[in-house]
Amino acid sequence: MNAPPVHLSFRATKMLHTAQGRQLFDVAFNLPQGLLLAVCGPSGAGKTTLLRILAGLTDTDSGDIAMGGDVWLDHSRRISLPTRRRPLGFVFQDFALFPHLTVRGQLEFALPKNADRSIIDDLLRLMELEELQHRRPALLSGGQQQRIAIARAIARRPRLLLLDEPLSALDDEMRSKLQDYIARAHRHFHLTTILVSHYLPEIFSLSDEVIILEGGKISKQGAPASLFPKDKITGNLRLTGEIIDIAAAGGLSVIHVLAAGTTIHVVCPAGEAANRRVGQTVTVAYRDLNPVICE
Repeated sequence: MNAPPVHLSFRATKMLHTAQGRQLFDVAFNLPQGLLLAVCGPSGAGKTTLLRILAGLTDTDSGDIAMGGDVWLDHSRRISLPTRRRPLGFVFQDFALFPHLTVRGQLEFALPKNADRSIIDDLLRLMELEELQHRRPALLSGGQQQRIAIARAIARRPRLLLLDEPLSALDDEMRSKLQDYIARAHRHFHLTTILVSHYLPEIFSLSDEVIILEGGKISKQGAPASLFPKDKITGNLRLTGEIIDIAAAGGLSVIHVLAAGTTIHVVCPAGEAANRRVGQTVTVAYRDLNPVICE
């Protein structure tokens, strides 16, 4: 069987200044059209830097980016398309909506000049925003606002959709619902998507392929099932954070850990929680897709 054609070709180097000192970002990969790639790794590994380089928001020391044969970056030929000329959509952790525009207005603002406006109604229907289309952001929940942010990015008719931990500020129930909306939009609009996430259930649910970044370099790449065996703790996905709360839940306890800019809820026996305290630094990993605290 022939391999699928390469849609995105990425290679870039850049010296980063991190909390641990100078670090070389040196990443190269190819992504076939229509796939959803998840990028994960510890804080400071270079995940957001990768997205920002793709979007033309961060310069490189060297590199090449081609999308479907179109050159976005060729350092040797001094080609670097500005962000506005790269056909991509970018969704950040914060919603970044215009407070004075309605839901429909947000999408209309994102439309390219002379674009087919029928995509607006298509997005409102697909993302289940039809009943909210005349409301402004202040009257909407966080989950509703993030749906709008995703729809607005897609309204640009991007060839590449970039998602930088877009669900990290949402609770578990809303996060699960938004995963469904992302999957639905990715399929419906035949997108090529790159998602930064540290949340293993999300990676398994959405991605076709995963890149694990460590120290500015790719340490592993492949299908999620091959990188994260369900019967093992995944060392590459360990996150260091601080316990911010410990709550009783029946005969169990829930330890809330702030790590990588989000709160991870770890359910454990009450006896285990008794050995923990608020303010303690711990490491969270995953076993059977569930977060656990390990030493």
